[in-house]
Amino acid sequence: MTVLGPEQVLVKLNHARDFLGEAPRSIREGRIKKVSGFVLEVEGLPLAIGAGACIFSGASKRVIDAECIGFDGDITFLMAIDAIDGITPGALVYPANTPFRTSQGFMTRSSVEPLPIDLSLLGRVVDGFGRPLDGKPGSDVKIVKKQSKTINPLLRNPIQEPLDTGIRSANGMLTVGRGQRLGIFAGSGVGKSVTLGMLARNCKADVIVIALVGERGREVREFCEDVLGEEALKRAVVVAAPADSSPLARAKGAWYGTEIAAWFRDQGKHVVLIVDSLTRFAMAQREIGLSLGEAPVSRGYTPSVFGKLPELIEKAGNGTNPNGSLTAFYTILLDGDDINDPISDTARGVLDGHLFLSRELADGGHYPAIDIERSISRVMPRVVTEQHLLAARRVKQLYSRYMRGRDLLNMGAYAPGSDPDFDRAIRLWPQIQNFLQQDVTQVITLDESLKELLAIAEASQ
Repeated sequence: MTVLGPEQVLVKLNHARDFLGEAPRSIREGRIKKVSGFVLEVEGLPLAIGAGACIFSGASKRVIDAECIGFDGDITFLMAIDAIDGITPGALVYPANTPFRTSQGFMTRSSVEPLPIDLSLLGRVVDGFGRPLDGKPGSDVKIVKKQSKTINPLLRNPIQEPLDTGIRSANGMLTVGRGQRLGIFAGSGVGKSVTLGMLARNCKADVIVIALVGERGREVREFCEDVLGEEALKRAVVVAAPADSSPLARAKGAWYGTEIAAWFRDQGKHVVLIVDSLTRFAMAQREIGLSLGEAPVSRGYTPSVFGKLPELIEKAGNGTNPNGSLTAFYTILLDGDDINDPISDTARGVLDGHLFLSRELADGGHYPAIDIERSISRVMPRVVTEQHLLAARRVKQLYSRYMRGRDLLNMGAYAPGSDPDFDRAIRLWPQIQNFLQQDVTQVITLDESLKELLAIAEASQ
C-alpha cells in the first residue's frame, strides 16, 4: 500500500481539476440533413434565432460558421456566413462557443470574432459581422453581445438644429436636421455615389459611419481612398458587405453599421450614417425570406422585407442623450427609374424626407442632380428661420414656373411681359442654375448657402 504525502495529494488534485476543467460539461450536436440554396437544414440541434453555429465537415477538415435564421419543428435552418464549399452530407453541427471533439481533442469556436464597438473602431474597415478587412490587428477584448433596445418614442430628443451638409442646394432648399432620416432616390448612373461622397466628406459631424451593402467590391477601396481620403477616414467607420457576400452578410452589414452609429450617438457624438443601399438590403432580406419558404407579395419581395425596413430605419434618428444625434442617409435604387417601386414606396412612408436625383438633370451635366421639385425635407420648417423658409419657397416657385414654360420659351412662342412671374424666372434663371449646381470638390457652408438663397429671393421682388 502506497502512502501519499500532502504534496503528492495536492498534485493529483490539481491534475484532476485541470482535467475536469478541460472536459466539456455538455455536448450538443446535430447533423446536416439537407442543403437547399443558401439554407442548411440541421436535424437534432434546436437553436434560438440569431444564435451562432459551427459546421465541422470531417472530409474537408473545414469549420464553417453559420447563424440560425429559423426553424420548423425539429429542423433548424442555418445560413452560412461565408462560402459553403466543402460541406459534406451528414456534417456535424455544434452551437458556437460549445466544446466539440476533434482528432486533436476538444476545441471551442465562436461563430465570429467581431471588433468591439468602441472608439477604437474609428478609421477601421470591417465586414458585416464586425471582422476586420483592413489588415490591421483585431482586438483581445471579449465581446458581450447585447440586444439593442427599441427607444421609447416619447424619450427621443426632438430635431431642433440644422446639419451642414456642405451641399448648397441641400443646405438652402432642403435643409437637413440633426437626427433626420433621408432617402436618396436615384436610378443607376445618375450620380448617387458622387452625392454620397460629397455628404461623407462635407457633413459637419463627429463620426461618419458608411455601410456599403451589396455594392460592387471594387468600390470599397475606391470609397476609402478616393472619396473619403486619409483625413476623413480617421473619423469614419466603413462596413463593407459587397455583392458577392452571402445574403446574411449583406443584411447584417446594414444592421451592424446602424448599431455602430447608435453607439456613438449614445456617447454624445453627432453621427452621420450612410447606407448604400437600402434596396440591396431589401434584396438580401428577400433572398433569406424566399429561402425560408415565405410567399412573395410584391415583385418577389416577401412580407418580412416590409417589416424589417421600418425596423432598421427606426433604429436611426436621435436617442435619449441630448448631446448626441444620428442623421441617416439611405440610397434607394429605382428599378427602371420607377418611383413607385415597392421598396421606394415603403421607404418614403417611413423616412423624414427624400432627395430625388433626376436622370434628365444628370444627362444635362447638372450635378448634383437633385430635383428640388420632387424632393422634400419634412423637418426643414423646424430647423430654419421663417425668412429662410420663405426664401426657399420663393426660389422653388421660380424654378417650377420656368420648367413649366421653358418649351414655349424655346419655341419663341412666349411674349415677354405677358406673365410677370415667368419674366422674373427667366431673368433669374442663370443665378438659380448656378445656385443648384456645385463642383464635387466644393464645400459650401450653411451660412454661405443661405446668403446666396436670400439674394436670389430678394432679386425676385
